Parts: sequence; C-alpha cells; structure tokens
Amino acid sequence: MVSVSCIVKGKPFPDLVDVTVEDLTTGLESGQFTSVDLVTAYLARISEINPILNAVTEVNPDALTLARQMDAMRANGTTRGPLHGIPIIIKNNIATLDRMNNTAGSYAHLGSTVPRDATVAAKLRAAGVIILGKSNLSQWANFRSDNTSNGWSAYGGQVFGAYYPNQDPSGSSSGSGVSSSIGLALGALGTETSGSILSPAEVNNLVGIKPTVGLTSRNLVIPISQRQDTVGPMTRTVKDAAYILSAIAGKDSNDNYTLANPNDLVPDYVAACDYSGLRGARIGIPRNVLGISADNTSAPILAAFEAAISTIRKAGATIVENANFTAYQQFVNDGNSTIVLEADFINNLAEYLAVLTSNPQNVHSLADVRGFTQNYSLEQYSTRDTKVWDDALALGYNNTDPRFWAAYQANLFYGGDGGVLGALDRQNLSAVILPTSFSPGVPALVGTPVVTVPLGFYQSNTTVAKNMYGNLVATGPNVP
Repeated sequence: MVSVSCIVKGKPFPDLVDVTVEDLTTGLESGQFTSVDLVTAYLARISEINPILNAVTEVNPDALTLARQMDAMRANGTTRGPLHGIPIIIKNNIATLDRMNNTAGSYAHLGSTVPRDATVAAKLRAAGVIILGKSNLSQWANFRSDNTSNGWSAYGGQVFGAYYPNQDPSGSSSGSGVSSSIGLALGALGTETSGSILSPAEVNNLVGIKPTVGLTSRNLVIPISQRQDTVGPMTRTVKDAAYILSAIAGKDSNDNYTLANPNDLVPDYVAACDYSGLRGARIGIPRNVLGISADNTSAPILAAFEAAISTIRKAGATIVENANFTAYQQFVNDGNSTIVLEADFINNLAEYLAVLTSNPQNVHSLADVRGFTQNYSLEQYSTRDTKVWDDALALGYNNTDPRFWAAYQANLFYGGDGGVLGALDRQNLSAVILPTSFSPGVPALVGTPVVTVPLGFYQSNTTVAKNMYGNLVATGPNVP
C-alpha cells in the first residue's frame, strides 16, 4: 500500500487517513495545496483502496472541474465557508442532478434521474463542498432481504471493513463508514432509519451523528420511513462531524418534518465542541437495556463502556444510574416498529418514484420493484431474498390506514414515556449513554438524535466470529 502523504511545495501533504477539516482549510488558505491537488490525491487513494474494500460505487466525473471552480473562487478572495473546496463522499441513496447514479444499490434505479439535487447535496454544494463520489451500501438501506450481508448491494457488490480481512462493515451506510475510516474523502454522509449511521460508524472507528428527524432534509433521498429516516455525517473527529452537520442542517419546504423545527437558524455545532462541555451534565445509564440485551459476546463491549463512564465522570458529569427505559422489555417483544416501517415504505417509495424525471425500469411501486428484483439476474434473487418487501406487501395496508395508527402510537410510547424521552424527563438528564450496539432502536421510534464515538478495539487475541450470512468477519482481533 503506497503512502497517503507526500511532499508538496516543500511541505508534507496531509496524511489523508488522519487529516481534519481545519488541517485542510489551513493548507488551502496558505496555498500549500489546492482543491485540485486534494481531489487528485483522493482519487488516487480511491483507485488504490477501492478494488480491495469496494466502498465507492460512483466517482464524480466532474470532481476536478468542481475543484478548479472552488480554487478560482478562493483565488478571487471568495469562499463559501470552512468546507470550501473539500471533498466529501455521500451515500448512494442521496440523489444528485449530475452524471452520477442514485441507486440504493439496485439496478431498479440505474439510469433514473431526478429534477434537482437532494436538499442535503445542494446544501453541501452551497457550502463549497466537492461531492467526490457515492458510497456503496447495504442494498435498499438494509430493507430488502432477511438473508443477506451488511454492505452488499447488487449494483455495488460487497463492502469490506478496513480493520481485518473480510471485515463486516455493518450497515446500511457501509461504504460511507469505510470511506471515511480509510481516508477516501474527508468524511461522508450516511442515512439512518435505525442504526444505519451508528452501527457502521462503530465498527469503522468513527464519529457518527444520527440527527433528530427533521433537522436535516430527506428530500430526494431514497426512503424507508418518513418518521424515522435522517441524514448525518460520518467522520474521524467530532469537530469534523459538527462542520458537516452545520452545512446540511436546516429547513426545507420539500420536507415538512424540517418545518417543525422551532429554530430558524442552524446552531453553531462547531462552537459546541468544548472540552469542558460535560462539566455539570447529568448523564443517565439505562441499565435495564444492558441487562435485557447483553449476551455472552458482550463482555468486551461492556468493559470498555464502564471505562468510558469513568472518563465521563472525571470530566465533571454526574452519572445517574438506572435511568431505565421502563417499557424496554415490552418493546423487545413487540412487532409494531416493523409495521410502521413497512407501511411507511409502501407510500414513501411510491412518492419518490413519482418525482423521477426518467425511470428506465418503469418501476412505480414496491410491487413493481419487487417484480423487477425477482426477475433480474444481477439482483441475485433468491440467493438474497425479498422477504422484507414480501412482508410489507402482505401487510395489506399503508400508512394512511387506521390500522397503522395503533402501531405508530405504540412506537411513540416505547420511544417516549416508556423509552428515552421518559428517562430524560424523570431524571432531569442531559443525555443517556449506551454502547453503540445497544443504542439505535428506541431513539429511532421517536426520531431523537444519537451521537456515537469510538469505544476502542477488540483485543488482539479475540476469536474470529462470522456474521449470520457466513461471509464476513463480525468480530476479530483489533476490530473496533
């Protein structure tokens, strides 16, 4: 593997694996390198790494042209902000009005076009970001098959994590996680319905922010659920994630969930990156979640979590034990959350397909997409089934049916008074903390935010364990 740093204009070019927004901004402002230099270096990095890890499915053919434009603006004394001229990768379910495809990993979408950029992509461009390419993902954001592997898509193939041969990258923002972890761009955008930013961030040693539903627009992002979908950053540092979140957050008339945000101005997330920020905070631990969900593989994670609690306490926070999710056992035994996703998906997918400006496969509904998938050989049906869609169509109703309302109300209880909102309220907490692998499900029900940060690595003598599909290493030596 070639070095990711070199000498440019007599000074070391930044190591792409460890570089930050502020490092790149300093180099660009000082003239040490240009955005063209950066794009060229990242494209070389992708050419070197992608044949091994398969993280990127689309490279923007206009990336160098965009870099020249950003360099010309900078030379004229104009910049669009701290991300000006910096390359970022976005997940391949976020539409762009350019020469890149937006597929969600499916041939059903190949060649389809949209009337405009997804709002988050447009906001990145407005901030001066160069969209370098699109990342591979678990097909349909992990909402097609019961018998598949994280990071596999028909269009993009199998993503691998960088920390161990054939490592499970988790999903569904698999390629975004790997791209950011190994320096194929400064950072990446992922999407989440329940765990799809948090989980790949965890196993790729990243910071991942799953924003409050409605903080970032989902317009022209291939959907699962209007009630749970959100778009957020995946980076190597908290501050880099804050820079990207600041760029993509805000109201959008094309996404009514964003219009419910009481704040007209986007907060300064970067200024909130304060080393003393935990002083005086009340941090709750829902111990019952750990007691119910931990198993015989959880010991290394729980040990690292206890060490993290000690660090947080030393930083000045008050730790509140047993800030429990009181309905968690009921939630674990309940199927209403699946009903909500299935019923939303039927409508939300049809709404996305209806606005396409070209639709070469002529798919207009979930039934159409299922039919295409089951009859197009490259989709690998039934080696990888369509059971998620089968169940959704067998439900017999969508999110406009009165039967949907009862399931949604159950979600609001399990995530609300019986879940994270109840714990925050009863104990007057600033936040609750859990190991990332225990964290996504309950907040997803009510759209509350979650931030994940690295917790460490499995020990070097860890026994290799495969994923359920049998083709990837789920845990192993030195895996995050």
